[in-house]
Amino acid sequence: MISFHLARADNGVIGRDGQLPWRLPADLKRFKAQTMGRPMIMGRKTFESFPAPLLGRRHIVLTRDTAWSASGAEIAHSVEEALALAGEDAAVIGGAEIFALFLDRATRIELTEVHLDAEGDASVPAFDPARWRETAREAYPAEGERPAYAFVTLERRG
Repeated sequence: MISFHLARADNGVIGRDGQLPWRLPADLKRFKAQTMGRPMIMGRKTFESFPAPLLGRRHIVLTRDTAWSASGAEIAHSVEEALALAGEDAAVIGGAEIFALFLDRATRIELTEVHLDAEGDASVPAFDPARWRETAREAYPAEGERPAYAFVTLERRG
């Protein structure tokens, strides 16, 4: 199974300056639960946004830079190489370019819809309902500074 794990604002924004443009502790907790023990495929910028490699998970970094290396990262230079390293089960965690590269191979999307129009420099378009069907949704209201959000699971049609 290849699954996507991302939080996306209503306007498509997923990041700003290498960080999330919002603070949603429940989303981070869900991300941890869904990725623990699994190989994660990500781009170099996503890997570099972490203060340190995340415990309990493999970090497969897809990069065009053949000279790049980092402690805790397994390096791949193609989608096929990343999938060969990951095996049968991989969590794709971003960024936007990586999601685009794996979109045709993903079977599930674990999406946090963040109900705001965020300012950012990385975005992902909405997922086509002709290709994806919603199989689960948990909605949460805004609270204080925290925007309303929903945890949504999408499964590939057909």
